[in-house]
Amino acid sequence: MFAVDRLLLVCALLLLVGIASSKFAARLGLPVLVLFIGVGMLAGSEGIGGIWFADYALAHGIGTLALAFILFDGGLSTSFATVRPALAPALSLASVGVLLTSLITGAAASYILGMPLLMGLLLGSIIGSTDAAAVFAVLRSGGLRLPRRLGSTLELESGSNDPMAIFLTVGLLEVLLGRMALGAELLLLFARQMVLGALVGLLVGWSAGYVINRIAMGAAGLYPVFAAAAGLLAYGLTATLGGSGFLAIYLAGIVLGNSNLVFQRGILLFHDGAAWLAQIAMFVLLGLLSFPSRLLAVAGPALLVALVLILVARPLAVAVSLLPFRFPRRELLFISWAGLKGAVPIVLGIFPLIFGLPGAETLFDVVFFVVLVAAVTQGWSLPPLARALGLQSGAAPEPPLSLEISSLKQVDGDIVAFPVEPHDRIAGQLVRDLALPEDAVIAMIARGQRVIPPRGSTRIEPGDHVFFVLNRRVRPQVEHLFADVAAMPAPVRGPGAVEFPLRGDTRLAELEEFYGVRIAAEDEEMTLDELMRLRLGERLGVGRGVELGPVKLRVLALAAGRVEQVGVVVSSPDAGSGDRPA
Repeated sequence: MFAVDRLLLVCALLLLVGIASSKFAARLGLPVLVLFIGVGMLAGSEGIGGIWFADYALAHGIGTLALAFILFDGGLSTSFATVRPALAPALSLASVGVLLTSLITGAAASYILGMPLLMGLLLGSIIGSTDAAAVFAVLRSGGLRLPRRLGSTLELESGSNDPMAIFLTVGLLEVLLGRMALGAELLLLFARQMVLGALVGLLVGWSAGYVINRIAMGAAGLYPVFAAAAGLLAYGLTATLGGSGFLAIYLAGIVLGNSNLVFQRGILLFHDGAAWLAQIAMFVLLGLLSFPSRLLAVAGPALLVALVLILVARPLAVAVSLLPFRFPRRELLFISWAGLKGAVPIVLGIFPLIFGLPGAETLFDVVFFVVLVAAVTQGWSLPPLARALGLQSGAAPEPPLSLEISSLKQVDGDIVAFPVEPHDRIAGQLVRDLALPEDAVIAMIARGQRVIPPRGSTRIEPGDHVFFVLNRRVRPQVEHLFADVAAMPAPVRGPGAVEFPLRGDTRLAELEEFYGVRIAAEDEEMTLDELMRLRLGERLGVGRGVELGPVKLRVLALAAGRVEQVGVVVSSPDAGSGDRPA
């Protein structure tokens, strides 16, 4: 049996045990990263597996590759709509927050461990950032459904704060090794890393999206591979030029994920699996790298450092960095507690070992212990804390089946599944009574384990999953049908008051009920067809329209003198009563 055969067998067994352990994570109330690290520690030299592994350079290489895939997948899953409201607070946390956390923790660590201040600040920098793999795992796999800005801020912060932690770690290492002086050189290093990371990441992401949509690759499986290669190119090119590769690959993922790509569903599924593989492999490997006896030796002072980090440094940094953004106190408390640590600090803790810095082994052991304490205490308690603070509304139910459009050409259409909640506008309605946009149709309804073909007389019930085939431009209107009735949202609009099409037989009462658009008329049972024929009279024709206060109506299609399709634009939440030909 060749050595590589044994290696493959061991890797397969470790991966299978890691996957199996994730099934018990939810039952035990622990984040999966703790289970994966535990598997690695059990398989290590001081565990039942007896596998000796102390190759820090190899661990650093594998950890870097794994983190790159995790960040790329996180970027692909982040929508621009999610990013916009959270961009400013997340960037403040990722920069000012990390800096303050590192300084406070570093100063405390210097005193607690009796080491020079610069060494303490190096330790603080290593454990100062929130870990993307840990946050993505808890928020996306732990069933947390947070308010939009809160969840987006946490995800975006965790994906974008690694560059600051890496800059501080590398910069302080250069100073401790006598290769760089504090001051202008450090500022130049920071500027170069951030600017190059942003420019290369955005450029590679845009270029990759352009190529994917314009070059026929022949096989569907090549599209996800090409996307992965583009992400690695963003990382490698940026790192070679002296920039932040992690920032570049995350931004490249965001740009690609928000592009209208060929075979997009396949690309996302491929990278979701790759990210899980990377996460399991990375945490198991880092578990192998640890020595429990050495962790026990530093347990006392390392626990004090962890308490300062969790209870003092992170809350103060959050309070200061988010002060301009007026987050409610309960959300500030949750963000403070959600500063999860994971693989990034452990991978950064390998840097001093690789550079041969005196005292590096103790530094690594303290970092490892702090990560375990933070993961165990904070990771399992996030869902209960969210419920206690009134921030969790429960996880959205997963549909029992799925449909997708799989095409090697660009298709301006989607199949989207919406869960029906008891208070949704659509709940309890008959299919024939829904004022659906012209470019949207219900393909099927999943109820429990049954598939129900939609008919006009089919009633939509809470708990159903309704599958729509729709044109992407009318998705905001369809989403409006699933708004909470009690919330009474403002009239639906597209970006920039985009026109959305409705059938001519849509009644005015339905227009108000489902979209919040009120048109003053004597008879609310009047249809758009009847209204347009009444208002336009002999001027009726395709392209003709009227303005009814803030609501603009335009004839899009005529058949036998009847209006088949009407375009609707809402420019203001308040409806007027006057009308003017358009």
